[in-house]
Amino acid sequence: MRRTTLVTAMATGVALVLTACGGGGSSTSGTDSGEVTFWDTSGPNESPVFTKIANDCASKGGYKVKAETVAFDQALNNYKTAAQGGQGPDVFRSEVAWVPQLAKNGLITDLSDTDLAKDTGDFLEVPLGSTKYDGKTYGVPQVTDSLALLYNKKKLADAGVEPPKTWDELKAAAAKLGGEKSFFLNNDAYYALPFIYGAGGDLVDANAKKIVVNSADNVKALQTAKGLLDAKAATTALDPTNSYANMQAAFSSGDAAMVINGPWAVADYLKGTAFTDKANLGIAPVPGDSAGKGSAPVGGHDYVIRQGTKAKQSSIKFIQCMSSTESQAQVAKELGLLPTRKSAYSNADVKANAVVSAFEPVAKAAHARPWIPEGGQLFDPLKIAYADVLAGKKEAKAALDEVAKAYKDTVVPEYSIG
Repeated sequence: MRRTTLVTAMATGVALVLTACGGGGSSTSGTDSGEVTFWDTSGPNESPVFTKIANDCASKGGYKVKAETVAFDQALNNYKTAAQGGQGPDVFRSEVAWVPQLAKNGLITDLSDTDLAKDTGDFLEVPLGSTKYDGKTYGVPQVTDSLALLYNKKKLADAGVEPPKTWDELKAAAAKLGGEKSFFLNNDAYYALPFIYGAGGDLVDANAKKIVVNSADNVKALQTAKGLLDAKAATTALDPTNSYANMQAAFSSGDAAMVINGPWAVADYLKGTAFTDKANLGIAPVPGDSAGKGSAPVGGHDYVIRQGTKAKQSSIKFIQCMSSTESQAQVAKELGLLPTRKSAYSNADVKANAVVSAFEPVAKAAHARPWIPEGGQLFDPLKIAYADVLAGKKEAKAALDEVAKAYKDTVVPEYSIG
């Protein structure tokens, strides 16, 4: 979910045909076409690395790969349209929230009886959960992520402030860090989740089929976020459309001392004037309650195979290679993205990556989201409510009651409220 409001669209339809070295032909048999079309939804900082790894996998595997870079914010709709017509990629890089939706709609392949569903013990438990729907396996975890507290080490050190472990500590530190400039609070729904999960709340209880977004815990969570603004300990953008971009600019320039964000943002931060010295970027778990217990949502992407593909066996081999420990270690080393395999974190190059090392405990403690087909639709109503609360337009209880009603009316009508 996290990218829907922050991804810069990339040019679509740019394809690179990657063939096995030496033109050695396909090692597959039967009706397998021996050529895998891969839709890569990663950003411009990332796609060249995934393309290179795809090329290496094709060389080693004896099949062909056509990698196409597609804009993330258009990818889901484009995939559904193509797949419904029996077209589209063989392998799709799916955001974790899309997997149950695509599985329910019969647009991706059940992998339960394939090698991809065997020996999954090396994968982190929470990312692996995103590949399941209705007791079956539909994907393989590619990368994972979560949210952490990113901070300007020099600013905090000069102010004699330690990275806050609680929201109260963050509030107290503001007086030494420039008041409102101490922390930029992004008003997007995904960024409300550290407050919600940290307070013990959730959006829905999928097992009990209940809507719990307007719980007392969640009301308190949003009040905590609004309290930071009221205490002049944080700032936000009143215009939700520009909130993420404003946060990025404020932190990159050194105007804000702290933000909550994920590993995908680090490459852009390191281009900013505040982080010409990369070592100035600090990373810590998100603040939490009075006991310092914080919690942040899991994000990331999975590899899935289109239902009806003519290259199923080649696609399986491709995903096995792309999701291997070796490939994940290369991605972590070159991009600072977080592996989904436990073994990858033991790799020397991965350990040497400061960003990955700092995010490792964050990723391993990440909070699972509701893996339901409607999971991606839970955010739009919450985004409106969260922005309204932070702007002082609505009280938290009233705003969340409206979200609960929206969930009941349009998202999960079969769920009960409360």
